Amino acid sequence: MPRIALIHALAHSVAPINAAFEAQWPEARRMNLLDDSLSADLARAGALDAAMTARFVALGDYAVATGADAVLFTCSAFGPCIDEVKRRLAPRPVLKPNEAMIDEAVAAAQAAGTGGKAGRIGLVASFAPTLVSMPGEFPHGTPLRSALADGALPALDRGDLPAHDAAVVRAAQALVHGGSRVVALAQFSMARARPAVQAALGTAVPVLTTPESAVRRLRVLLGEGGPGC
Repeated sequence: MPRIALIHALAHSVAPINAAFEAQWPEARRMNLLDDSLSADLARAGALDAAMTARFVALGDYAVATGADAVLFTCSAFGPCIDEVKRRLAPRPVLKPNEAMIDEAVAAAQAAGTGGKAGRIGLVASFAPTLVSMPGEFPHGTPLRSALADGALPALDRGDLPAHDAAVVRAAQALVHGGSRVVALAQFSMARARPAVQAALGTAVPVLTTPESAVRRLRVLLGEGGPGC
């Protein structure tokens, strides 16, 4: 089976992606690399720079040196840094945390649309820099509206899981009330709120999470004869 490196910038991302693998692809071999200073340093700096990109390249190189057949980054605020790792490690699969979910959200929005026009996607994030970087990763012209789940990440940090989930639900409801037909939860750490969001919105509105989509994509890329199989 392939060996997949999971690289985290938030400690909260570790459990959701491993839970998604356990549910969807338990046979895959995983390794977890955590550098929680990445998100803290980005929040302080306010923008990505060459030094941050170099840190991501170093993490990618280390993962490959340990024998990783694919790399999945689990924090969605570092897209340009991950793009550099993708170029460096090609053709080895390197996934942004959100790229698989974006593809699934676009497909779901097309299915939910009317008159040949795609439905609007509602993007919910709990980490504010994600709302700067991630919208540009959607195909040009995608009908998209985003919202910050205000207070969700601080609640998660202090262990108040109900408050975290409630904040995510409120943001998702606001987007749907504004016309969104699909909801995408941007952070891996938000995946735990999916059942509550789906219950609040009803089955007519698809709710997608980054870890579940990412595992589905990796299984396609590596599950049938990948480098480590």
